[in-house]
Amino acid sequence: MLLTMTKKSAKAPAKKAAPAAKAAPAAKRGAADSGKVAKTQLVEMVADQTGLTKKQSEEAISSMLESVVSALQSGKSVGLPGLGTLSVKETAARTGVRPGTSEKIQIPAGKKVAFKVASTLKGNL
Repeated sequence: MLLTMTKKSAKAPAKKAAPAAKAAPAAKRGAADSGKVAKTQLVEMVADQTGLTKKQSEEAISSMLESVVSALQSGKSVGLPGLGTLSVKETAARTGVRPGTSEKIQIPAGKKVAFKVASTLKGNL
């Protein structure tokens, strides 16, 4: 019985390790192909440009993002010079159509985050 348990425990990590090893390169390729910059890449860029350590850069970026999110949650707009302005907009209640069934449904009023691009950035794209 001990031999059976050893075989099961030996097989389980091998199965978990193989997909993770395959998933990591695919995730790196997907991020590079999509043109998306991940948070870890931002941390590396900030560390390279400022001379801060990666840990300090990660703390600074996380703090900035938390500040932006808390300001938006309190209903304030956030201006990022050279980039644009994030603001909270109210959405009105409306009637929508459920895909597949064409059933009419009521969509309640809510809020959304809007982004207005800075004119300097828009001109440079």
